[in-house]
Amino acid sequence: MPEDDGAADHLVGTEIPGLRLAAAPGDDVDLAAAAREILVLYVYPRTGTPGQPLRPGWNETPGARGCTVQNLAFRDRHSELQEIGATVLGLSAQPLPEVREFAAREQMPYPLISDSELQLADAIGLPTFDFEGTRLYKRLTLVAREGRIAEVIYPVFPPGSDADQVVELFRGG
Repeated sequence: MPEDDGAADHLVGTEIPGLRLAAAPGDDVDLAAAAREILVLYVYPRTGTPGQPLRPGWNETPGARGCTVQNLAFRDRHSELQEIGATVLGLSAQPLPEVREFAAREQMPYPLISDSELQLADAIGLPTFDFEGTRLYKRLTLVAREGRIAEVIYPVFPPGSDADQVVELFRGG
C-alpha cells in the first residue's frame, strides 16, 4: 500500500500548463485546452505489455501494480463522466507505441497520453519514483475546473478506486 508522502499537497489551485503531448489513438492533446471546463486526468506508472513478464520487484513496489485496473475502471465509468461534461484523459511515462498498443487492445474511448519525458511532472511537480533506473509517475488523479486543479486523489489505493471517487465527487457524495 502506498503512503501519502505529501508529494501532491501543493497541486490544488495549480494551473494546468499548456503542454501538447502525444496521445493514442493519434492526435496530440493540449492539456490547458482540455482543462478549460472539467478535466479528469488520471496518472499511472505504466501498463504491462502482452508477452513480456513484469520486471522483478514490480509487484513489491508500493503503488506500481494496478495500472491496467485503473485504466479499465475509468473506461467503464467514462460515459458517466461524459454526462457531467468531463473530459477524461489518462497519462503515463510509457513510450507512445506502448500506449497505442494498450489503448487499442483495451478499446479506450478517450485519449491516453504518453509523457515519456515527464514534462508535466517537471512543469507542476507531479510525484514520481524511480524503478530500475527509469523515472515513472506515481498513481494519482487530478480534477481540474476552468484550467486549475480543484481536487487531487493521492495516493490511489486500491488501484481503480479513484474512478469511483471521481464519480461520487460529481454526484455530491
